[in-house]
Amino acid sequence: MELIKEIDVIESPSKEYFLKNYFYPQKPCIIKGLIKNTGAEKWDFEYMKKELGNVIVNVFDNQIQKDAAYVQGDKKMKFSEFLDEIQKPYDVCPYRLFLFNGFKHSEQLRKDFPCPDIFKGILDDVGFMFFGGKNTVVRMHFDIDMSAVLHTHFFGRKRVLLVPYEYSKFMYKPSLNTYSIADFGFIDNIDYNKYPALKKVKGYDIYLEHGDSLFMPCGYWHYMIYLEPSFSVAYRKFPYGLSNMINGALNLTTRLWTDKLLTKALGKKWSNWKYQRTIEKTNALI
Repeated sequence: MELIKEIDVIESPSKEYFLKNYFYPQKPCIIKGLIKNTGAEKWDFEYMKKELGNVIVNVFDNQIQKDAAYVQGDKKMKFSEFLDEIQKPYDVCPYRLFLFNGFKHSEQLRKDFPCPDIFKGILDDVGFMFFGGKNTVVRMHFDIDMSAVLHTHFFGRKRVLLVPYEYSKFMYKPSLNTYSIADFGFIDNIDYNKYPALKKVKGYDIYLEHGDSLFMPCGYWHYMIYLEPSFSVAYRKFPYGLSNMINGALNLTTRLWTDKLLTKALGKKWSNWKYQRTIEKTNALI
């Protein structure tokens, strides 16, 4: 895999500039300055505890293998307890919070960081939150609905491997799913003997700091590592372009539910078959 270190970094762009140069061409970039002069400048774990501490959340455990594209949490706990857990001195913290709509529970958080003007649309009110501890990883995937995403990071650092959708055939994607079965480890130690097709992929190697916003175009693959306990907020826009709209609709309806039915009916037989088939099919492209 060729890791591209250079990605456009822009400061507080106008809506017109962002749309013309990045959203319409579907070109990724890092945007700085979107949290300036907002309540989000003061966000940290203690602030989050104050606003959301008693909310019961569904926590994901990376130690449990997931065989489907969209899964439920593995355990429930109070949000304050979860934040305490991910700040423990793990070498690799396995726990994370995924697609958490914290704004539903705190109007203050919504006021602190409303959808930035450059990304406003029908989905303005939905800001999903993501939390992880030291070296928590998020497996390589693209968003099932093919939406475009503005991903703003807070408090600690995060490393992101961002891969254009055009490389999907080399990404070891199981049939009917939107994730990769390849092990990306900590990005620098990918096993190319096991996953040789990844040598044909070019991806952006990105480091996000507090307040950085990453624009991820529709269908872009992303693999994330929380280098420190930290969190992000993602705003979304409906898929741009007819092919992305159709693909997203098929993922959410036909493909998702077919995979769920086969997983429920056949269990490991289905997952083992699709994984083996994925490796054979992808390696045949080399």
